[in-house]
Amino acid sequence: MDDTWLVIPLFEEAAVVGDVVSAAKETFPRVVCVDDGSSDDSAAAAEGAGAVVVRHSINLGQGAALQTGLAYALTDPLMRYAVTFDADGQHRVEDAAAMVARLRAGEADAVFGSRFLDGRTQLSPLKRTVLRAGVAYSNATTGVRMTDAHNGLRALSRDVVASLRLTQNRMAHASELVEQVGRGGWRTVEHPVEILYTDYSRAKGQSVWNSVNILTELLFR
Repeated sequence: MDDTWLVIPLFEEAAVVGDVVSAAKETFPRVVCVDDGSSDDSAAAAEGAGAVVVRHSINLGQGAALQTGLAYALTDPLMRYAVTFDADGQHRVEDAAAMVARLRAGEADAVFGSRFLDGRTQLSPLKRTVLRAGVAYSNATTGVRMTDAHNGLRALSRDVVASLRLTQNRMAHASELVEQVGRGGWRTVEHPVEILYTDYSRAKGQSVWNSVNILTELLFR
């Protein structure tokens, strides 16, 4: 996977990001974490685990961190693929590798993870309903039909990465990214992934209220 960069937005994840990076580097040797103004030891933990760390001096939001990380990956002339990956341990490296394999096989230009294509991810009925509402909005406004519009696990070809200009710094960047992919006419496919909701990840914002905030940002962006 020397031609693939894992791009990890990073904010206040010192407790877990070292383990996340260490596990990821067994498959993806090239990892860049964008420390988005953390006040804890997140950057040091990521560097200690072997990631390249790019820093924002203030907190700009996940969309801005992704744009910075993708821009960094593009500076590597050998990069063919980039994977967006969360810092809190909720994504599986195996799923990311399978998504890159589909890019290599020429199935698509962008592979989006979906927690709704199989039954592995456990969701409360309320959260499922809120996320489905987000999917309906995204499908109606982006021109890309998906089953999971706000999954942070994505595999993108270099050409797709080069075409992105994310301006939504907070959570609404996910729909903005899908919209830009659709507008660019890139081939897309979804891949079944498991989201690992732990007590830690829920405490960091994987709650129903976070999903409600996503919908609010979409409506008023």
